Amino acid sequence: MPRILIIGKNSFIGTNFKRFSYYKDFVDEISLIENKPEEIDFSKYDVVLHLAAIVHQSKRVPENQYFEINRDLCLKVAELAAKAGVKQFVFLSTHKVYGSSDRKQILRNETDECKPADAYGKSKYEAEIELRKLENYDFIVSVVRCPVVYGDGVKGNIRKLIRLIECCPILPFDKINNRRNFIYTENLVGFIDRIIKLRASGTFVVKDEGALSTTELVCFIAKNFGKRMIMFKLPGIFIRVMNYFAPSLVESLFYSMDFNNKKTKEVLGFTPEITPEEGIHRMIEAYKEKKYGLS
Repeated sequence: MPRILIIGKNSFIGTNFKRFSYYKDFVDEISLIENKPEEIDFSKYDVVLHLAAIVHQSKRVPENQYFEINRDLCLKVAELAAKAGVKQFVFLSTHKVYGSSDRKQILRNETDECKPADAYGKSKYEAEIELRKLENYDFIVSVVRCPVVYGDGVKGNIRKLIRLIECCPILPFDKINNRRNFIYTENLVGFIDRIIKLRASGTFVVKDEGALSTTELVCFIAKNFGKRMIMFKLPGIFIRVMNYFAPSLVESLFYSMDFNNKKTKEVLGFTPEITPEEGIHRMIEAYKEKKYGLS
C-alpha cells in the first residue's frame, strides 16, 4: 500500500479523505502553519496529497497572499517531495481556473481554455503550470479540478446556506434556472483513490453526476430538515443592485458553471455513485447529529 501524506492538517477534505479512502490506514497529515516545508520528512511517503490553500474568504485577503500560499508554497512542497523520492503529487485545484460563471446555461468541456478571473483561480492555475515542469517518470503530477465540495463538516457558503434555510421559512430563491456543479466528499475521495491507484498523470475535472440549480439545492436541503419552504423570485432590479455590491455572491447564486467530464471518467474508469440528493441528505444528517445530538 502507498504511504500518503496530506498537506493541510485537519482540513475539511483531508478529514473526509481519512474517513472514506481505501488507503485511510496509510495516511498521515501535517500542517504548514506548524511546520516549514524544509522540516518535513517526505522520504517516508509515496504520495503527497496537497490540500493546503487560501480559498475565497469572507474577509479581504491581500491578492499576493493567494499566490504566496496557493502557488509558491505548493511548489516548494512539491520540489522537496520530488527530491525526497515521493512518486506522486496530487494537487487539489479548482473549476475556477476556467474563469467566471456564465449568465447562460453553457455546458463546458474539460479541454476548454483556462481564463481565471480572480486571484484564487489565477494562483491555482499558475501552480498547475509550474507543477507540470517538475514532472518526470519518477515524479507523477496529478491535478484535480474541483467545484464546490460539500459533506460532513462543510464550511463556507454551503454552511451559510444551510443555516439560512434552517432559520428562514421564506427565501428569494424561486425559479433560478442556473446549472452548477458540486461534488460530495465521498465522491471526491473516490476520484482521488483512483488517481492514486492508477498513478494517473494529467488534469482531471471531477464532479457529481449532473448539475443543480440554486433552487434545487435549496429544496434538497429544506427537504432534509423536514421544512416546506416558501420561495419567491427576486426582481431583476434587486439582483443588479446585489451585483454592484457583491458580484461574487450573485455569480454563485444565479450564474452557471457546468462541465462535461466524460474524459476524466473514461481515463480513470470511475463514475461517482452517490447522487447529489443522497449526498445532501448525508450532509444534513451529519449536521443535525452534531448540532442537536441526534443519531
